[in-house]
Amino acid sequence: MGDEIGQVDLLVRREIEALVAAPLIRAFMDAMGREEALGVARGVFRRLAVESGRMLKAVAGGDDLEKLRDGFALFAAGGSLEFEVKEAGPERLSLDVTRCRYAEMYREHGFEDLGTLLSCDRDYALVEGFNPKIRLERTRTIMEGADHCDFRFSLRQDRKEG
Repeated sequence: MGDEIGQVDLLVRREIEALVAAPLIRAFMDAMGREEALGVARGVFRRLAVESGRMLKAVAGGDDLEKLRDGFALFAAGGSLEFEVKEAGPERLSLDVTRCRYAEMYREHGFEDLGTLLSCDRDYALVEGFNPKIRLERTRTIMEGADHCDFRFSLRQDRKEG
């Protein structure tokens, strides 16, 4: 049965997750307080994202920035994301997401207050699971009201003192 899940478009999977998770998170916020509930949810989504990064590495057949760029296309499947590659090299990868249907979907369901938690925050942990030597920097997201998301990936170099 697990193989069928992989056949479902990621945007649809995130929508199904949101329809279950958002009401649960809100109920937990009412019961235990906002910060405690969000902290628990962040931990769960972080663990899921690290595992997703490991799976992406396996599917991509490697963990360098070129494989990450190829893997990024999986998240954009079916028009879920529209993006422009600004820079692609062995040590840096820069992408600007210009349309995010994930953000649109969260807003349509009234989950815009949880969209960052449910989706955007996962990106950092996913990269950690994919390759802990890759660093993601992002200063803006469409989910938070920007006109684009700026993904800046760089490969950390292990420097030896001589």
